Amino acid sequence: MKVKRIIVAVLVILLAGTFGHVYGKDTAKAKSDEKAQAKSMVEKAVAFVKANGKEKAITEFNKPDGKFVKDSLYVFAYDLNGTVIAHPKLPELIGKNLINKPDSRGKLFRKEIVEKAKSKGKGWVNYRYLNPTIKKEEAKTTYFKKAGDMIICCGVYY
Repeated sequence: MKVKRIIVAVLVILLAGTFGHVYGKDTAKAKSDEKAQAKSMVEKAVAFVKANGKEKAITEFNKPDGKFVKDSLYVFAYDLNGTVIAHPKLPELIGKNLINKPDSRGKLFRKEIVEKAKSKGKGWVNYRYLNPTIKKEEAKTTYFKKAGDMIICCGVYY
């Protein structure tokens, strides 16, 4: 009887470990795919700015059901001083300069985005942020690219 319990326990542990390993790979691949989609969305948004102008682009970026919102991904934008100029999920942030507002761990991520955009033109920044879809803080990585006098961003929660 004891041997049977031990065998069952070992099998349960092995199955759980296998599931966790496979699930972890699937989750990592899904996040990698989502990061690629975020980068692609930013590239499309930059092209939209070039083709249609800044004002039309900002109007489109601010639409909650616009071309630049797809599932949990959405484009948002800052000016070169860190003022929010577009955000389809949190429109109350538009017009606010948040460059010196840190995340919950003290990271001035917007300042980093602005500085990197000015010096390198594009990149990724990691931070913690309130996920507006689930109303919970999560880790987030954001791809950004400078387009004229604004910085176009799209982030992935993980």
